[in-house]
Amino acid sequence: MPFQLHFDEGDLLRCRFAVSPLWETQEAVRTLARPERHAYHLPWLRRIRSAAIDLAPLHLLMPEHGHNPDFLARPPSVPLPSFEEEIAAVRATDPELVRTDIALALADTPGAAATPWGRAMAADPARSLTMLAGLLERAWHELVEPDWPRLRTLLDADVAYHSRRLAENGLHGLLGELSPQLAWTAGSTLTIRGTHVSHTRVLGGEGLVLMPSVFCWPRVVSGYRPPWQPAVIYPVRGIGGLWTRPTDRTPDALARLLGRARADVLCALDEPAGTTTLARLLGLAPSSVSAHLSALRGAGLLTSRRYGHQVLYERTPLGIALSVSQSTTD
Repeated sequence: MPFQLHFDEGDLLRCRFAVSPLWETQEAVRTLARPERHAYHLPWLRRIRSAAIDLAPLHLLMPEHGHNPDFLARPPSVPLPSFEEEIAAVRATDPELVRTDIALALADTPGAAATPWGRAMAADPARSLTMLAGLLERAWHELVEPDWPRLRTLLDADVAYHSRRLAENGLHGLLGELSPQLAWTAGSTLTIRGTHVSHTRVLGGEGLVLMPSVFCWPRVVSGYRPPWQPAVIYPVRGIGGLWTRPTDRTPDALARLLGRARADVLCALDEPAGTTTLARLLGLAPSSVSAHLSALRGAGLLTSRRYGHQVLYERTPLGIALSVSQSTTD
């Protein structure tokens, strides 16, 4: 089925990246009901198996193929909103928009509208909005928030990497790297392959939000309708190492050479990252990480560059060679 977003020159200048804790919360809820996703997140599933939340109303609005309510995870208006900001925006949604979104989602799941939850949500959208926002908030606190530093580190690294690729290759070159489902076709049109719904939208100067996601992996998701800004959610890079501890990847030989903490910092830089991100990932004080980064850079193992308001560090060829060679000698 055709799924296409049509750009003009103004849209090409208004493409931006964002990370959304609310989106990851919604997709975490969806992942619980999608066994085909479980293999990617087994450590997370073991951690949350004691969570006691009845997610049935949310699952009822998440058909396998078809419309999912846009108001539950609208594209963020800023690059990195807090969950509190996003859930407040959900609670402020016009009940008539909620009514329409719920009706479309229920219609795409056979029999859903006739269930007790389906009838209740369709009959009172304002009350349903309060209930659904409350469920998402509980899901955030129990399912996602304890792991958010780890998730955000991976998402931030993806945004930093792809922002650089966008600057180097332009939007046309970037899209093919985000996912094989994405294709830039003649006439400035983005086509999303492998979808089960038909959707066409002329962006009309609104631009596009590009959002990496952990829990949607490996699928691309899109399809926001007005009044929401168009967005494409794509699978984050590096998910294979998401649930392993960074220190598990540090060879003992390298730790003996550089010291354990400094070697951990070097090995954690699979992607460019800043001091705060590395501190969250490794559980170290930012001041300690900063000192280790300075020492590694002074030794020629790292290089740094400014990206926006932060400084990103990445391994030099010497740093890569050292970490790889030490790993093979352990």
